[in-house]
Amino acid sequence: MSGSGVRREAVSAPVEWLNYHHLLYFYTVAREGTMRRAAEVLRLAQPTLSGQIRKLEESLGEKLFARQGRNLVLTEMGKHVYAYADEIFSLGREMMGSLRGHAVARPARLVVGIADVVPKLICHRLLAPAVEASVQLVLREGKTDDLLAGLAVQAYELVIADAPLGPHLNVRAFNHLLGECGVAFLAAPAVAKALHGRFPKCLDGASLLLPTENTVLRRSLTQWFEQHTIRPRVVAEVEDSALAKVFGQAGAGVFPVPDVVAADVMRTYHVRQVGRTDEVCARFYAISAERRIKNPAVALITERARGGLFR
Repeated sequence: MSGSGVRREAVSAPVEWLNYHHLLYFYTVAREGTMRRAAEVLRLAQPTLSGQIRKLEESLGEKLFARQGRNLVLTEMGKHVYAYADEIFSLGREMMGSLRGHAVARPARLVVGIADVVPKLICHRLLAPAVEASVQLVLREGKTDDLLAGLAVQAYELVIADAPLGPHLNVRAFNHLLGECGVAFLAAPAVAKALHGRFPKCLDGASLLLPTENTVLRRSLTQWFEQHTIRPRVVAEVEDSALAKVFGQAGAGVFPVPDVVAADVMRTYHVRQVGRTDEVCARFYAISAERRIKNPAVALITERARGGLFR
């Protein structure tokens, strides 16, 4: 429900002092992708640069990079630190421009974490009011638990998810229900035409592309299938809803979508609706550190979602 949530203090080790030279070195390595390129930009020897990054990691008590082939990739904590570093150095550039007489109005900025199971069309609709209001969005996609951990250390001002914050996470945050809707089942025209019988019985034995079992929607669908004695043939379990649409468009099977975006999906992917139900409910939440939303951009997003998107 809106305003409900688990309220526990997040535990994090305080950082009393930060070496901003080390932060700049980390920021440059993250942007360049390799120590070699970063060393060239900073005009430092690679061993020196590597040692400075190691000192930053030691001061924070966290690994910031992991090696992937010849490149370095950010760990989850590295992503959080990078978000802060980006803000810090953006402010620094803005300050220097101001001092040189080139001050510019700085747009409002909102850093949003998006659970990777939330359909992209839903995300776009939810965030469109902020774009229209000239808010600068920083969007980062990831696993819900990882994003909520980032919320605890203020790496995000808002997390959009398909489920409320659960009691298993030691995070002080609040759930705000944005809206809910039924589910539509779509398929390529030839696949839809070949289905026999009335909906939903036509799904019995049909080829389906379903979300993975760790999602709320999949659990709801499984329960609904059992209630209606439907035994579909699951040809794929797809974590990314956009990938499911591509496979569905190619004729691989029937796929479910929140019905609030079904018309857009049919128009974009040239697929047909097999049927829809309100017995399976897709819900979407804004999770924030605020019990009562005060951030104007977040308030705009939640108010518009409740006022129009899911009606």
